[in-house]
Amino acid sequence: MMEQDEKMSLTVGDAVDYNGLPAERSKTGGWVPAALILGIEICERLSTMGIAVNLVTYLGGVMHLPSSTSANIVTDFMGTCFLLCLLGGFLADSFLGRYKTIAIFAVVQTLGTGMLATITALPELRPPPCHARDTNCKEANGFQIAILYLALYLIALGTGGLKSSVSGFGTDQFDEKDEKEKAQMAYFFNRFFFFISIGTLTAVTVLVYIQDEVGRSLAYGICSISMFMAILIFLSGTKKYRYKKSSGSPIVHIFQVIAAAIRKRNMSLPYNIDMLYEDTPDDSRIRHTDQFNFLDKAAIVGEGDLKENTKGPNPWKLRSVTRVEEVKMMGRLLPIWATTIIFWTTYAQMITFSVEQASTMNRRIGNFQIPAGSLTVFFVAAILITLAVYDRIIMPVWNKWKGKTGFSSLQKIAIGLVLSTLGMAVAALVEMKRLSVAKSVNTTTADHVPISVFLLIPQFFLVGSGEAFIYTGQLDFFITQSPKGMKTMSTGLFLTTLSLGFFVSSFLVSVVKKVTTSNGGQGWLADNINHGRLDCFYGLLAVLGFLNLIIYLICAACYKPHKPKPLQPGIV
Repeated sequence: MMEQDEKMSLTVGDAVDYNGLPAERSKTGGWVPAALILGIEICERLSTMGIAVNLVTYLGGVMHLPSSTSANIVTDFMGTCFLLCLLGGFLADSFLGRYKTIAIFAVVQTLGTGMLATITALPELRPPPCHARDTNCKEANGFQIAILYLALYLIALGTGGLKSSVSGFGTDQFDEKDEKEKAQMAYFFNRFFFFISIGTLTAVTVLVYIQDEVGRSLAYGICSISMFMAILIFLSGTKKYRYKKSSGSPIVHIFQVIAAAIRKRNMSLPYNIDMLYEDTPDDSRIRHTDQFNFLDKAAIVGEGDLKENTKGPNPWKLRSVTRVEEVKMMGRLLPIWATTIIFWTTYAQMITFSVEQASTMNRRIGNFQIPAGSLTVFFVAAILITLAVYDRIIMPVWNKWKGKTGFSSLQKIAIGLVLSTLGMAVAALVEMKRLSVAKSVNTTTADHVPISVFLLIPQFFLVGSGEAFIYTGQLDFFITQSPKGMKTMSTGLFLTTLSLGFFVSSFLVSVVKKVTTSNGGQGWLADNINHGRLDCFYGLLAVLGFLNLIIYLICAACYKPHKPKPLQPGIV
């Protein structure tokens, strides 16, 4: 017996190695394989953000598209990136596994950035150049736009597949049942967002500078080569990784519970919940709750449910209490999920209209001109500073005062929503100042409005600090409050808030553009922002953010947290 226990301690119980054998603790997993996986994530951030933060200037300055159209193309691109995380998660859970999903979609993104590098190098794929003050610039034609879209959405497909699996495969390299590895996994979890920010920081500084001062083709080529090298590094760890078998798609499990409940909608629940079907081992069971009682009908044992075959009941007709409770847990996440979408709508303005604002302002420091897209460096700097202050100052103080290691995930989300709302209010005030200066000079002959671009720092800093809180808060909330077998899906659910935030931004821009130009004027979102009222649009977002904050606080107060058995959560 002791020999068997010793053998089990040398292997990881729920993981296998490259050959499908039990993974040996000393030969697989740990920090080195996890670091190889992080390399993929850094390069993904480098590519996606390096393209997104400066794309609006390319669309307006090179492709000669209106500002509102350019903004919507960027937000639709980013929204699709995060929406496709659901597809990547489904493929990883149901068919490919995380390792293959990462490898395949990393190649897809490499092809997309390579294609974008080629497109931006060919003069035939963009309209003739003209000066920004020229009112008769020829817009890109349908074919040129279509080719650009093909490259962008190939990149979006690659990003979606990667983001759904990278964090989960990283934490697969640690055994949460081992105290030492559990601590290492917690460290990995806490530093994951830091590495994302490093990739973003490099993108908005080095890569944006190369795009503006050397050439976009070279910059996008660097993205493609970097990802190709990251793939080779990732593949080099193939025999060192730990692989965990999937229990099937959680989406299918959810539909099975719903289908079984609908099928038995006319049946009455038993007076004793112990009469409901349960086949889950005792140590893995989830206690019955009284919310969403309709779903409990999926666990009612009907006539013939247990006699159809020897392999167990038909999952589309009968589900265990634990499976039903898993679906309930996912259902409880939805109000919080819905009320965090507006933050990412605010975030979208930082890489679209705020970059356009920067492009019209004085960006010179001596003889050096800061690229408009590089202003987002203050956004990323705010994230890194906030994380450092929270880790080194706020957490120790909070621990001393409240006896807790830090803010709860719901408190972090609330702070993020407050900061983003303040950020939009400040942005509206700054834009009012910029417009007043723009109207005092002849902007049809001047290249830039004579006002410092550094006035934009407060809005970048407030929204950036907000992201530091809300991203980590959301990630922690959706992972710790979801069922163990649905953590990949819950991570995908979290990422859809980013996706929908970008799509809501596109929708708002389209609606505001249509409503405010109905009387024949240029409206709030004019093709040239010096002739519009971007301050009113920012003010609208501030009001929507405030109303959303009130709704969020109500939802957070009503939320009943899941309290699992003591176990260190990880990104799965």
